[in-house]
Amino acid sequence: MIQIKKIQPEHVEPFWALRLEALRTNPEAFGNSYEDSAQMPQSEVLKMIKAEENHFVLGAFTVEEQLIGIVGFRRGQGIKIKHKGMIWGVYVSPEHRGCGIARLLLQEVLKKAGNMEGLKQINLSVVTINTAAVELYKKLGFRPYGIEKNAIEYNGQGYDEEYMTYYLS
Repeated sequence: MIQIKKIQPEHVEPFWALRLEALRTNPEAFGNSYEDSAQMPQSEVLKMIKAEENHFVLGAFTVEEQLIGIVGFRRGQGIKIKHKGMIWGVYVSPEHRGCGIARLLLQEVLKKAGNMEGLKQINLSVVTINTAAVELYKKLGFRPYGIEKNAIEYNGQGYDEEYMTYYLS
């Protein structure tokens, strides 16, 4: 049984451990690096997870309260971009992949964001080599709108990113 809920300040340590695991084990999948992020003070991490009206981080927790998956959402700020939101930092620990946890996390983001007045679309980007994630996003209703060649470079290797959007009805 997996419970999806907002990450709270008391979850800062397991959240940050899982985020650093994501950056370390899948460096090609994230714009932030493990090397840079490992230096971030806990006060900055607390700001990152602080739930607000237009920003939140969700976690997937086991019955034992172990954090095994995360996803972030942030709404555009300002008159011209407040109709858009962005999903960031989707990650499920390797031993829990293939069980539908990422789907649960994303469905909850879509539900919460869908209740935001005036929000019309949610964007994300995904490295094209992560075919499982690309397929999941498509199954959830995200539509591709472009590819950035060499969007991320790690250890001399370039990775393309596919940009996708989900239109709220």
